[in-house]
Amino acid sequence: MTEDEALRLAEALVFASAVPVGARALSQLLPETLDADAVLAALRERYAGRGVELAEVGGGFQFRTASDLAPLLRKVIEIPRRLPRVAMETLAIIAYHQPVTRPEIEEIRGTSLSQQTLDALLEANLIAPKGRRETPGRPTLWGTTPQFLAQFGLNDLRELPRREDLLLDPIALPGEAGEGGQ
Repeated sequence: MTEDEALRLAEALVFASAVPVGARALSQLLPETLDADAVLAALRERYAGRGVELAEVGGGFQFRTASDLAPLLRKVIEIPRRLPRVAMETLAIIAYHQPVTRPEIEEIRGTSLSQQTLDALLEANLIAPKGRRETPGRPTLWGTTPQFLAQFGLNDLRELPRREDLLLDPIALPGEAGEGGQ
């Protein structure tokens, strides 16, 4: 298999796949003499600066609209319905505390969680059951999915913003450093 044929095969695989394609998946199709990482890097280079680019998300690669063109396309492409605030709060708790049980989510939120909220996140394939806690009642443990990573443009969970980065800057109280006279 030539390098050009390997690039075509990688292009077809990424295009046809509904989930991000990793080097391991590509290496199963390539001869042992070809390095899947090198083929994906070459494919990424080939698409750089075009309307569609090869982006690394969710632990693999996926074709995405070039970031500078995305705002222009929003005028003609229907944007999926946004999740309600309670669903986004729940999703954030799951992302930062996974694996987490429903009672733990409710404790963090300070209010009960409707089954409708979990159903919406499950239907959107943003969360999935990750087992059961070994406690009375064996509650389900929830975690995020590769679709969550892909939808939010993340390669892995370590790319989530740190909690400190999400907090608003505290308002300086009178008499603190930075306030006049000191």
